[in-house]
Amino acid sequence: MNQEPSTLYAKLLGETSTIEWKALEKFFAKGEVLWIAPELDLIEAAQAMSQDEAEKVAAWMASGSLSKVSASQALDFVERDPELWAVVVTPWIMIQERAQK
Repeated sequence: MNQEPSTLYAKLLGETSTIEWKALEKFFAKGEVLWIAPELDLIEAAQAMSQDEAEKVAAWMASGSLSKVSASQALDFVERDPELWAVVVTPWIMIQERAQK
């Protein structure tokens, strides 16, 4: 994607949705689901991925703020069934647990 950051941010924000873990299990099995930690903005992370901002993404991965969903996380999601917020940045589905109100 080669769009202005604010335009891309708005586009990605418009493409987010809540999703249940059950709907993501087949994508998890393929290794296509990325976890975004609560302290990181899901849309900012999606924007960085879509614009190949490798240094920024690598820093988030090194800090644990962005990672592939682990087997233990997947099991936790199955047990708790939390509300997840998701956006697709092909080939990834990026998810973040929604804050409790």
